[in-house]
Amino acid sequence: MTLADPSVTTPLEASGRAVAAPAIPFFNYRGAFAAREEEFIAIIRDVLRRGAFIQQSDLAEFEEAFARFLGVKYAFGVGNATDGLIISFKAAGLAAGDEVIFPSHTMVASPAAVAHVGGVPIPVDCGPDHLLDPSAVAAAVTERTRAIMPVQLNGRTCDMDALGEIAERHNLLIIEDAAQALGSKFRGRYAGTFGVAAAFSFYPAKILGCFGDGGAVVTNDDEIARRVSLLRDHGRNEHGEVEFWGFNSRLDNMQAAILHAQFRNYEDIVSRRRSIARLYDELLSDVPQVSLPPGPDSDHDHFDVFQNYEIEADWREELRSFLSSKGVGTIVQWGGTPVHKFKRLGFDVLLPETERVFERCLMLPLNMMLKDDEVRRVAALIREFYRARD
Repeated sequence: MTLADPSVTTPLEASGRAVAAPAIPFFNYRGAFAAREEEFIAIIRDVLRRGAFIQQSDLAEFEEAFARFLGVKYAFGVGNATDGLIISFKAAGLAAGDEVIFPSHTMVASPAAVAHVGGVPIPVDCGPDHLLDPSAVAAAVTERTRAIMPVQLNGRTCDMDALGEIAERHNLLIIEDAAQALGSKFRGRYAGTFGVAAAFSFYPAKILGCFGDGGAVVTNDDEIARRVSLLRDHGRNEHGEVEFWGFNSRLDNMQAAILHAQFRNYEDIVSRRRSIARLYDELLSDVPQVSLPPGPDSDHDHFDVFQNYEIEADWREELRSFLSSKGVGTIVQWGGTPVHKFKRLGFDVLLPETERVFERCLMLPLNMMLKDDEVRRVAALIREFYRARD
């Protein structure tokens, strides 16, 4: 048995002898399929029998539902969120040498999209909520700044009022990396709807995940929408004429059908994740060695969907080892390295809050396969670890 496969029965279990509590993986990839296996197989069989592989009705229907959910004019399925960001920046006209401000607490894919378009990514600090700090953004604006890229991290949306004011004052674009934030809101408005374009991810471990890579770009801008539509399909228009160099980045039709099936009960999925976060909050809020993310009912301005449950913890590495020894999987996001620490990428900047966070941050299991009793076990183990250190 491995942490990735807690459903396997061991010889000791079969013999009736006492065994350790079952493992709690950080994410159960097999379980994501098994939970709705018959439905997924029926979808796959239907798509394959119709020969509906590339840009067919399943994709169009999913795009329509996605746009309708967010209240935007356009949604385009693309190969992955990184492609979505690259396409968004190109469609918005980012030029060589243009600076784009982004939070270093993100995956390298975010600034990579800027670099691939010829722009210059400028990393800045996060705030106490682990999100892009508006004051750091304001201090980083130069005459070469063209855009701000908020990363709506862990299922929480940045302070888009403050970022929007900075963008308006300096005539800057906002292009959102909303890969982790589908359904998240700030003051009643969805992540991905604040800028000229945004990219979402459907990586398997995302709240809405497919069985491979996938992503989407959304926009309300007619011209950006036209360019995104062409860019994802080799620069070809509806007549097959190539207007400019493009990409081959189309969301696979079968993945779109699978995503659409899950999306029909997305609000229930989000409600369950918020319930798990609420339980963690109840069980761990009085542990002084742990700092929790804002609870789901703690702030009227934010509606969090809890893509991840990222805590800060004293003795983080020791806690992580202890939980691992008890069969609980955890993750230090981005492999424990913020983007500005990848020196070969040419960054030479100190970001004290981001560096402090990365000494302490740890993500606990939070997914749709997780049961309340498993949440209680994780919390009990954390409490046990710190009691032993009192």
